[in-house]
Amino acid sequence: MFREVPVLPVVVPLGAVVLGLLLWRLHRSGRLTLPRAAVALALAVYAAGVVANTVFPIFLDKPASSAAWDAHLVLVPLVDYEVADAVMNVLVFVPLGVLLPLLLARPSWWRVVLTAAAFSLAIEVTQYVTSHLLGGGHVADASDLLFNVVGGVLGLGLFTVLSRVPALDAFFDRFRWSTAPLRGSRADGTDARRARSAVEL
Repeated sequence: MFREVPVLPVVVPLGAVVLGLLLWRLHRSGRLTLPRAAVALALAVYAAGVVANTVFPIFLDKPASSAAWDAHLVLVPLVDYEVADAVMNVLVFVPLGVLLPLLLARPSWWRVVLTAAAFSLAIEVTQYVTSHLLGGGHVADASDLLFNVVGGVLGLGLFTVLSRVPALDAFFDRFRWSTAPLRGSRADGTDARRARSAVEL
């Protein structure tokens, strides 16, 4: 058996660093409140959890792969792809789709899709590199990226539907990091608050 890099000593400091940076950003902009700090904590825990479950295991004494460059890479989506893997990848990114509208100043659909795709791509690239150089236990798969984005969109859709309930929209306003209305909306009164909860098409 190969020795593994311990997970907690890596992901716990990572989560702490992410949380510290997010809180510093809120404090510097004068927007630090308890609800927004809760969003920062949720994002830090989420990031640490995703890294723990998608990058690890990483082996210490397993020889680096000498296989062809594409041995740990699946570029054609849905080839021998399991339904359970698809469901898991969707569920993993639903929380991101819920958090992004709280973080982004103008949470349009395309911004959420691009952010989810960029985050998923970073994970897949990391998995590919660790598989070749560090004996990682994952394969970079285009299907993972596809279903990650689907999960992000579903999370955004869930948030959008819930935001159409006035009481929930007022509650979500406490957690939003920006109070700027979306493009094309009026910047005052009830219309501005409602515009913030509606995601641009």
